[in-house]
Amino acid sequence: MNFKNKKVLITGASRGIGKATALAFAEKGAQVGINFRSNVEQAQKTLEELPGSGHQLFQGDISEKENCQTLVADVVKAFGQLDVLVNNAGISIFHEIDAVDFEHWTQAWEGTFKTNLFAAANMTYCAAQAMLKTGGGRIVNVSSRGAFRGEPTKPAYGASKAALNAMTQSLAKKLAPYNIYLGVVAPGFTETEMAAVTLTPAERDNLLRESPFKRMAQPKEVAHAILFLASEGAEYTSGTIIDVNGASYLRS
Repeated sequence: MNFKNKKVLITGASRGIGKATALAFAEKGAQVGINFRSNVEQAQKTLEELPGSGHQLFQGDISEKENCQTLVADVVKAFGQLDVLVNNAGISIFHEIDAVDFEHWTQAWEGTFKTNLFAAANMTYCAAQAMLKTGGGRIVNVSSRGAFRGEPTKPAYGASKAALNAMTQSLAKKLAPYNIYLGVVAPGFTETEMAAVTLTPAERDNLLRESPFKRMAQPKEVAHAILFLASEGAEYTSGTIIDVNGASYLRS
């Protein structure tokens, strides 16, 4: 896969899957825009690790819809165009229906959908407008196996990712005539920096037992699938959902 001179924007790219994806695109010659919300120090560290030149940081909370327009406009102004958008930013809030009050419940649903679905939809809209002017592009959305298997402790997360899948497939049909191709990567639990500090030993053991590989996904493995969907030659996979979960959840 060669992304030489391609202009790529990745949301939530200062760490985890987003960081691994930024590194992978940069290694293949792309010019990468790293979107982050608040952690300037971490974003700067990620930027400094990217091989090549011309990469930039773009700060902005994309859960606020006006920031989506500003972000895409800033990227196009800085890079000249936008070839690839990766909607990676997402949040996960525990809200077990038998353990939380109504206020917590409603806030979890509203906050989760605002970031995981509405922000991705708004970013997709703004990116598509830019891509229509340049003859096409690629949009890859990062979903989750939770969209299929259910998330009993955080149902809004599973629901938001299922909706993200449906949105992607609807727009894959709509935008194909304009040479804009969309795809989804649905990871299982991934070994990120956050997982390393938040998982208890018991939780880690349970996760390791879920996959016959007896391990979690590495961020670079998820990034590899993202790059495939964004690559030239993958156009006919538009609308595809690629599972990256180590056979921990198999769907028919």
